[in-house]
Amino acid sequence: MMNNKAFSFDKSVYVFEIDDVLYPKRDYLLQVYYLFSNFVEYTEGRPLATEIVRFMKQTLEIAGESTVLQKTIAHFELSEKYHENFERLKANAHLPLKLILKDDIKTLLLSLFEKGKKVGILTNGNPVEQLNKLKHIDWQELSEFLPSLKVFFIRELAFRSIEPIDYLVGEYNVSADEIHVITGNESGF
Repeated sequence: MMNNKAFSFDKSVYVFEIDDVLYPKRDYLLQVYYLFSNFVEYTEGRPLATEIVRFMKQTLEIAGESTVLQKTIAHFELSEKYHENFERLKANAHLPLKLILKDDIKTLLLSLFEKGKKVGILTNGNPVEQLNKLKHIDWQELSEFLPSLKVFFIRELAFRSIEPIDYLVGEYNVSADEIHVITGNESGF
């Protein structure tokens, strides 16, 4: 848990990653697994959903996200066609439940907005998927600040051969040392 009293508010711009910073990425993945397992059950015409979602959750916890789909396809002897279906669902899922901001992040974001700091999202990963995640976050009392929140996608900047920090410098009209990037690797998260 992050301690806002120990957090330095000396920068002008604060940009946040989405996954495992704003909310636990696991919350998104488990909902995608639930939707996928129900899709497979419907498509296959046999009662597999409960078993598939349990297997996917266990695989995520033991082996990590990168192996879940392939192990699931192999374990349940599913067609490789499900790979494409899963990736499409993962990027565009309409989640049954909202994603809940971590309490410490919600408090930090409120403090930053109240102090008049510029706040943005700088995220890596599939831009469609990352935008979808933002759409499903329950912003609660932060909703009033959303119009001022800018979103930047590292992959889109890289595609245009633009360094993210250089882009943020121009976008916010500040020097690089006035920007604080908060990722899941930062202590306190």
